[in-house]
Amino acid sequence: MKPAISVLTLGVSDLTQSLAFYRDGLGLPTEGIIGREFEHGAVAFFALSGGLKLAIWAQDDIAHDTGLPKTSACPTAFTIGHNVMHRGEVDDVMATAERAGAEIVKNPQDTFYGGYAGYFRDPDGHLWEIVWNPAMLPDDV
Repeated sequence: MKPAISVLTLGVSDLTQSLAFYRDGLGLPTEGIIGREFEHGAVAFFALSGGLKLAIWAQDDIAHDTGLPKTSACPTAFTIGHNVMHRGEVDDVMATAERAGAEIVKNPQDTFYGGYAGYFRDPDGHLWEIVWNPAMLPDDV
């Protein structure tokens, strides 16, 4: 296996609501929901930096496709990190997420490693960390 991830898929309870959150609220580029012609196939992809795609797919459809039962997830089992170039961008992204309907879990504050970060949860509870870390600036923000 090559050390690369091409798609990160989030299971969501309401595909239309999540599309609005990520596209309209956070401004992520997408062609919208595709695959409606297939039973259990409706999905939306968002183009991210470096060729990575973020996908949202209904939890019920993921359960159908995998054969696994739908269960509740632990909110601290997985986080999605979004690094920014400047400290003030953390506040800007957090404010945008809150306006889009995110729950602010931890307001931005100085970190133990000399950075600045905060956490929010999307409408399905997926945990995002917005980070400015002067030792680890993103390559293509």
